[in-house]
Amino acid sequence: METVPYLDLRAQYRPLRSEVLRALEEICESTAFAQGPATSTFEAEFAAYCGVDHCVSLNSGTSALHLALRCLDVGPGDEVVTVSMTFIATAWAISYVGAMPVFVDIDPVRRTLNPDNLEAAVTSRTKAIIPVHLYGMPAEMDRIMAIAERHGLPVIEDAAQAHGAKYRSRRVGQFGQIACFSFYPGKNLGAYGEGGVLITNDASIARRARSLRDHAQSQKYLHDEIGYNYRMDSFQGAVLSIKLKHLDEWNTARSDCARQYTELLENSSYKLPPHMSDSECVWHCYVIETPERDRVRSALQDVGIQSAVHYPVPVHLQKPYAHLDYRLGDLPVTEALCEHCLSLPIYPELSKEKMSRVASVLLDLENR
Repeated sequence: METVPYLDLRAQYRPLRSEVLRALEEICESTAFAQGPATSTFEAEFAAYCGVDHCVSLNSGTSALHLALRCLDVGPGDEVVTVSMTFIATAWAISYVGAMPVFVDIDPVRRTLNPDNLEAAVTSRTKAIIPVHLYGMPAEMDRIMAIAERHGLPVIEDAAQAHGAKYRSRRVGQFGQIACFSFYPGKNLGAYGEGGVLITNDASIARRARSLRDHAQSQKYLHDEIGYNYRMDSFQGAVLSIKLKHLDEWNTARSDCARQYTELLENSSYKLPPHMSDSECVWHCYVIETPERDRVRSALQDVGIQSAVHYPVPVHLQKPYAHLDYRLGDLPVTEALCEHCLSLPIYPELSKEKMSRVASVLLDLENR
């Protein structure tokens, strides 16, 4: 029985192998292992790709979110409005600076922050808004930015899953004051280890983020404030530069996969992800919804088809945030998606035959 992996990083690595190993050897010979020229090169390349002035390379997307809030001077007693339908790192960053996350529900179609719920969540203590471009789908940024501007609030785009995605023909990362990306290996643009960046058009934010990532040094051994060791390894910068050249091609392949899944499953009872006319989703995940998610996932696994769940428990119902007193039913759209979501295999090298097999099993399950 041929297996269908959820993700196949080996298939991506094989054609890049010689270039990657050559880059690793060059870094070893240079001995510039941490925040060296390779990271500076990648910063310039990724800033140009995103259409912004500044890119600050870091050791993770979580660190990027943390520094974004630090650079906006968000701290104890402040509130940050975001979504609960996200990886928990979005909320961790808010907690790291001592602020309180305020969770709002998502739009049932886009599955991103619902602007209809945003304004009511803004209070005198709100200091920032963090929309999340979930699964590679851009949030509805024009409405979110209009609300933010009306209240004089900065916006941090959590673009950890949306490398190269576009909203109204503009790449994500161009809308808020800051945007944050993760390069965890499974991302559309993934490192060979941990990595992340903060991007911005604000030179003062970029300058402070560069200082904070390196122990807040103004010069060697002189420190201006509490800082962190959030530097990117040079090897990760080199790998990301190599892979960035292929990102648009890979995203196009993912879009082709998504279209085929939608065609194969369009007459099924599964709720399928949208193809929005105002956005170019990059399909980090292709997520269907079914009330029998666990049974379906188990049946797929039985025939060698891997899947994933992003995410089974929303952040507002996680133990670390019990003190905020959210209850089941407070964010019904988020909670329903967490209960029903199932991520199907999707990656640029996924063959049409394997996708057809996945769809065939799913359709057969409807008749059992």
